[in-house]
Amino acid sequence: MAAETHRDPQDVGYTLPAILAIAVHLIVVVFSLISLPTSTSEPDSSSIVQATLVSTETFTDQAQQITEQQAALSRAAEANEAEPTPEPDPEPLGEPSQEAAQQQAAEEAAQREARQAEEQRALEEAQAQAEEAAQRRAEEAQRLAEEQAIESEAREEAQRQREAEEQRAREEAEAQRQREAEEQREREEAEAQRQREAEEQREREEAEAQRQREAEEQREREEAEAQRQREAEAQREREEAEAQRQREAEAQRAREEEARREREAEERRAAEAAEAAMQRQLAGEAEAAANAQQAQQAANSFINIVRRAVEQAWIIPPGASNAMSATIQVRLGPSGELLATSIVTSSGDSTFDRSAMQAVEQAAPFGELRDLPADQQRNLRQFNLRFTPGDVR
Repeated sequence: MAAETHRDPQDVGYTLPAILAIAVHLIVVVFSLISLPTSTSEPDSSSIVQATLVSTETFTDQAQQITEQQAALSRAAEANEAEPTPEPDPEPLGEPSQEAAQQQAAEEAAQREARQAEEQRALEEAQAQAEEAAQRRAEEAQRLAEEQAIESEAREEAQRQREAEEQRAREEAEAQRQREAEEQREREEAEAQRQREAEEQREREEAEAQRQREAEEQREREEAEAQRQREAEAQREREEAEAQRQREAEAQRAREEEARREREAEERRAAEAAEAAMQRQLAGEAEAAANAQQAQQAANSFINIVRRAVEQAWIIPPGASNAMSATIQVRLGPSGELLATSIVTSSGDSTFDRSAMQAVEQAAPFGELRDLPADQQRNLRQFNLRFTPGDVR
């Protein structure tokens, strides 16, 4: 029996590692060519926010799984390479071993083929997973691109809406500004009109006031002229009354003088008839008359003192006519101090009456009262004063 050619187990030891190395390089190249999707720029705060639910399995997890599978395959290949090829047992000396060696070689070849098949399946599964991951990434990239396009379109639409809204707001603001300017102009025109009307009203009021002042001045002139005429008439009447009074006084003096002469003649006749009997009585009567005359002179002197003091203190109010007259009652204390004043007869003008009372109050006290006898003091503690613009009596 011809001897079979013995196959060295080392002949196929490098095939599987080479295939695995090529597959790993292909996967690395695929990962380097397929770029992960970058994050999109942050949209404006005013753009429409869109969110899309993606798979919970991230690209990093998928790449990690593929990397782990590749590492497992590499470790298997290295273990296969590092596994020592079983050496054939040395044939016992003097015993045939060809059949046992062939059987063992067949078994080893079957094991290598099984391992190669397993490694091939692992490689194909890794390639399939890599292709599936690449497909998913491509689909995800496509989906993200579509979402980005939709978001970009939404942002553009939002931007257009914002621009339109801003344009409308600007137009409304411009219209509002124009309305306000128009209203301001109308207010200014109304204010100017009001000022013109106020100025015209003021001018009319000033003209009316001027007319009234002129009329008042004319009336005052007329009243002053009428007052002057009344005062002249009153003065003339007073002069006539004074002349009449003087005539009457002269006639009265003449009558009194005549009566006195008659009385004296009668007295002389009576005196001649009873001169002796009446001598003592005449002497007593003469003394009493002297005393009475002295008392009357003292009273008249005190009244004249009071009258002069009151005349000096009296301020006749402007416009007081000579026809006015007021009688004031004066009550004095024991020392001549003023106790009270009252109006006995009013002039009809309260200012005139008040000025007369103020004159008495200003002239008081009248200390000359203390110089008079006690009985005369009692008689002079109350008397009346008549006030006329000419004098005080």
